[in-house]
Amino acid sequence: MTTGRPTRRRPRRRAALVVLALGAVAALLAVAGVAWQFLRPPGPRPLFQLPVACGETWQLGTYPGHDDYDVDLFPKRGEAWGRPVLASYPGTVTVAGINGSLGGRTPDNPDGPRGRGGGYWVKIDHGGRWETQYLHLLEPPLVREGQRVAQGEQIGRVGSTGNSGAPHLHYEQRRGWEKVETWFDGEPSGITHDDTEYTVTRKSNNCAAARP
Repeated sequence: MTTGRPTRRRPRRRAALVVLALGAVAALLAVAGVAWQFLRPPGPRPLFQLPVACGETWQLGTYPGHDDYDVDLFPKRGEAWGRPVLASYPGTVTVAGINGSLGGRTPDNPDGPRGRGGGYWVKIDHGGRWETQYLHLLEPPLVREGQRVAQGEQIGRVGSTGNSGAPHLHYEQRRGWEKVETWFDGEPSGITHDDTEYTVTRKSNNCAAARP
């Protein structure tokens, strides 16, 4: 038996379709925005400084199997354990935590078991699709994700966490998706490939007067 009452199903269906269409458009716009962030060309190279204290002289090196463009830093004088690690350039911290596993190498037990990966580490976004990475820190980073840091601000201390054989700072500069040769104070480091052992000495100009 019919009552003769009009049905309201069609308007409801139309409203649901409109909502779904608007959601799909919003999702596509969000994906396009993210894609543009990765596809846009990188900005000019920032004036990166050595990630260590002003005036200190450090040895920068690589070795076969280390991976292209990776740099290990060791102080020329004094103990490496616990030395301040500084931001190379202003930026925003995007990662501050553990990469892989920590292992058991400490100042009191330098021959303890190795961990995996980078141990305690920090990653900083400097804008223009440039970023830096700092690995094998001694202890949890002194900064947190989302924090804005200044050039020369301390972000951690040199250690040997992760897959590390001795206390040092593993450092990288990246442009977009790619790891690139590290530059410091406007000069290339010369560390490009890991097909042979290579070292170079540099003095830090990560000083208050040099900051932008």
